[in-house]
This record gives sequence, C-alpha cells and structure tokens, in this order.
Amino acid sequence: MNSTDLAFFLAVVEEGGITAAARRLNCVQSNVTARIRALEAGLGVPLFHRNGRGVVPTRAGERLLPHARQVTAALRAARASLHDLMNPGRPAGRLAIGSMETTAACRLPPVLAAYHAAFPDVELSLRTGGTGPLVDEVLAFRLDAALVGGPIDHPDLVAADIGTEHMVLVTAAGVAWEEALARPAPAALCFRRGCAYRERLESLLAGMGVRHARLQEFGTLEGIIGGVAAGIGLSLLPLAAVDRSPLRPALAIHEAPAPWAVAPTQLIHRRDGVMTAALARFIEHARLGWSRPLHFAMHLQNA
Repeated sequence: MNSTDLAFFLAVVEEGGITAAARRLNCVQSNVTARIRALEAGLGVPLFHRNGRGVVPTRAGERLLPHARQVTAALRAARASLHDLMNPGRPAGRLAIGSMETTAACRLPPVLAAYHAAFPDVELSLRTGGTGPLVDEVLAFRLDAALVGGPIDHPDLVAADIGTEHMVLVTAAGVAWEEALARPAPAALCFRRGCAYRERLESLLAGMGVRHARLQEFGTLEGIIGGVAAGIGLSLLPLAAVDRSPLRPALAIHEAPAPWAVAPTQLIHRRDGVMTAALARFIEHARLGWSRPLHFAMHLQNA
C-alpha cells in the first residue's frame, strides 16, 4: 500500500464509482480497477460493495477512509510547503474552505474576489453548511479550514477569531417580536440541526420562557427570510444577512436581547495541519473583510 493506492481509493469513495474516479484521476477505468483490486489483495479485505449503482465502502473501507484522507492531506500540505519555500509570496495549490451559508452570502464575496485577484495560482473551493457538519468536515480532512459560529473548543482544532455578527430578531413588517412569541404556538424559522444560529435561537427561546415554539427548518437563507416575510414566524439572523435581502421592505428588524445579540465567527483548522501560505493569506483576507464596516440601508426597529 502506498500513497497512490490511497489516492485511487479515496477518489472511488468520493466519486461513488470507478468511472467517475477515472475521470477525476485522468486515467482509464481499468487502471482504477486494477489499483483497487491490488490494494484489496494486499490488505486481505474487500474495500467496496459493488452494485448496479456504483460502489460503497465496506466496514474495512470505512475504517481505511480517514487514514486515506489524512495521508492525502499531508502530502498536499507537504507540496504546498515546499512551493512556499521556493516561491515566497506566491501561494499555490488547492485550498478547500467551508463556510456557514449566511457568511458565504454576506461576507465572503468581496473576500474571495480580493483573494483570487491577489493569488490566482491558488485553486480555492468553497462548501457551505452548518457549523456542526463543517467541524466534522475539517476533522475528517475533507476541508482545510472552515468559517463557523464560535466559540469552538476542540483539542484537535485551532480556532482563530475572524469577526462578530450583530444578531437581530426578524419578523414580518409591522409585527413586534414580543407579539410573534406571544402567539399560542409561535413559529421560529431556522436552518437544520448543526447550525450555530439555530442553537442561539433555541437558547433565546428557552431564555424567554417560550416552551411551545414550533421550529420550522429551511435549507437556505432565502427560504428563511421568505418565510418570515410571509408572516410564518420569526427568526434570529445576522443583520448583514437580512439587510441585503431583496425582501427587506417586507421585514421588521429588532434588536436581539443580550446575550444573543452578538455571535463570533471563527476560522477553524486542524491543529496537526500545516499552515500553508495559501491558508495564512486567506485568514488575513477574511479578517480584513470583517474589519470593513457594512452600511445598512434601514434602521433597526426597537419593538
């Protein structure tokens, strides 16, 4: 077993089949099949269940998967580190970043534009999700770093403070948040479990003594804002996310009570990972993005 075997194995797992893995690896299918069979023979265990829709890892394959990701990430970091040594000031290579959807929508566009302009040799990819899943992605070596809702305290992660979000309660226009929560079964709109802002909303409801709120899950920021504008219920969101929405005229924005009015954003990466120049420069650009104040068109309503 060597690093090339593990790279082929990882490609088959992530692509879900031999054909797609061959396209990703830029080789013929027979080479991928031969590599996988040789790896299975060398380890003495089958690594995949094969079916008409593709392949899925066996228990042995699932056990091997995190090691394959770790080796692949370490080799990529080693190449990047040597490139940084030989080409100071010119980061290059792959950089996989995760982000909360609200952060990706409101904060990252100018950050990514400036980063790409400064470092065009970096192949940067962005994946959005909730804080919990993003933490898991970084721990599993699927992401190099992620922008998540803090504070994060994990022995295998380093959490760098990037900025804070001003959190607001949002209702339909003309509706006070106390009125929305006083309804017999108030609805609270949120992302799926694992979202840091959902956890803050649940904490706020508990702190306000609201026992019978109906949490309605939405998959997108636009869905939550649209539901609030339609009068379904209220939500707790970053002001930066709400005020940029085209539905802003149909919304009322209210100051969130302490301690739910401020939410830190942190960038996390593995403690045992290499701090490449590409990642270090991204952290700098992200902090710079938060240091520039956002100008909001509407004033908050104190309900």
